[in-house]
Amino acid sequence: MLKILMKSLKEHKKTSLITIFLSVIGVIFEIIIPLCMADLIDFGINNKNINDVLKYGTILLIIALLDLIIGMLSAHIGAKASTGFAANLRQDMYDNVQTFSFSNIDKFYTASIITRLTTDVTNVQNAYQMLIRIAIRVPIMIIFSIIVSFRINSKISLIFLIIIPILTTLLIIIILKVHPIFQKVFRDYDNLNNVVQENLKGILIVKSFNQENHETNKFKKISKYIYENFAKAERLLAFNSPLMQGCMYICMILISWISAKAIIASGNNSVFGLTTGNMTALITYAIQILSSLMMLSMIFAMITIASSSSQRIAEILKEKPDITNPQDPIYEVKDGDIEFQNVSFVYDSNSNKKILDNINLHISSGQIIGIIGGTGSSKSSLVQLIPRLYDVNNGSVVLGGIDVRKYDLNTLRNSVAMVLQKNQLFSGTIKENLIFGNENATMEEIEEACRLAKADEFIKNMPEGYNTYIEQDGTNVSGGQKQRLCIARALLKKPKVLILDDSTSALDTKTDALVQKSFREYIPNTTKIIIAHRISSIQHADQIFVMDDGKIVSIGKHEQLLEKCNIYSEIFESQKKGEHGYEPKSKT
Repeated sequence: MLKILMKSLKEHKKTSLITIFLSVIGVIFEIIIPLCMADLIDFGINNKNINDVLKYGTILLIIALLDLIIGMLSAHIGAKASTGFAANLRQDMYDNVQTFSFSNIDKFYTASIITRLTTDVTNVQNAYQMLIRIAIRVPIMIIFSIIVSFRINSKISLIFLIIIPILTTLLIIIILKVHPIFQKVFRDYDNLNNVVQENLKGILIVKSFNQENHETNKFKKISKYIYENFAKAERLLAFNSPLMQGCMYICMILISWISAKAIIASGNNSVFGLTTGNMTALITYAIQILSSLMMLSMIFAMITIASSSSQRIAEILKEKPDITNPQDPIYEVKDGDIEFQNVSFVYDSNSNKKILDNINLHISSGQIIGIIGGTGSSKSSLVQLIPRLYDVNNGSVVLGGIDVRKYDLNTLRNSVAMVLQKNQLFSGTIKENLIFGNENATMEEIEEACRLAKADEFIKNMPEGYNTYIEQDGTNVSGGQKQRLCIARALLKKPKVLILDDSTSALDTKTDALVQKSFREYIPNTTKIIIAHRISSIQHADQIFVMDDGKIVSIGKHEQLLEKCNIYSEIFESQKKGEHGYEPKSKT
């Protein structure tokens, strides 16, 4: 896990090393300060020698100022290293998510990815800053303080060797109990973010069904879980402070008592025993050692939190896309000729239920193809195999005479434009949304695509035309307008294959027919695949595929299917009756 995360350190390795070096220098100064204080007391104050007071006081002041400067530099550079590391982690995670296929994305839901990019990265950032500064200082401070203490008086310094193991053991017990609680907390954070995201996206549904109280209670329930778990963890961590303070006071009492007896016995003579300055130094080192252990406990607490976050971040970073470029990819798609050869597909390899089962079909380049079938008949799954949003489990999908798995992914997906069931627009102007599929599109090409999609009329009537701002998810345009913008965006790619996955459902019948006519007249060489629930959207197609339960049950033109396919004729009759206001006769 650490190896995966450290790859994101990159250009901040140097600043991290500088921070560590400065931290070590700072520790050395802090070890010297108590010795200078001891000399100031013993040679200056006790001997009433003003020259020694000035001499050691000046040295002490210089060392303290240097320690302050180095501490400030260390904090500044350390903050720069940790924030840079966090920025790299976010970018690397986001970049890796962009390479995911649909099957990879299925493993992580949106709210979880957002939590990992925000809360989890912040936890790792804070822990890293503590590691390169405090975690380096603490062990060096403890080791050097003990060594110097033993040089002053080995018998009194044995107190440290008794207290430290006891305190360390207690801290480890606390950390082991806290770690699993934080792991659960971050899973609850995912659920909380998911609830918020669902609520905000479906706020119109919530309002229309008067379910505000239900949503509030759902949020409150998850929030309560997080509160209870965090409170439990914090209660355990709260034992750190009294443990540390108790040990510190015990050490200070023992050192003061034993040192006082030694000073009286020696007459405050360093030659025969302990001096007042030595005692002051020992108490200072005791405070440094125990304060360092307290910092160490804080570091462990932070690392405990960060370790759960690190695991979650590493899961994203180490996830490899299921769909990758072949070794020697092909960079040109000849035409929009498509063939499915004995294709079978499942989302979960452990599932016995096939989503698509032994599909065989051929679509000639330039044809208009209609696909219809009931909900769950796998219409969308079928077309998602063409641009390799998923890969087949068995068989092959051939485009332009070549298996799609042999193409360069960018080449393939630039040749296949999809307008999905969920018409997604991004925050930005209409023009910015349209050129999402082709950044180099000219204004003439943009206007032409909008004319074909029948979007130019409503765009001209907008306040700023193509520079009109679109809110996130296109909330300030109607469903039909959103669909037409998405179709225009797909057309700008100038694809070999255009797939409309139920993406004209919000258009009225007249507009739908005009869009179909534009496709036939202006992009005759582009293969058009239209998934629809409305037969009027596909009845003039060159071929219509009828799907049921992951299989193609019939192929033909509209008139042929009315005669030979019961599923198609039943759909047609039900829609025809609905259009004419058909009402069943009441029973008497």
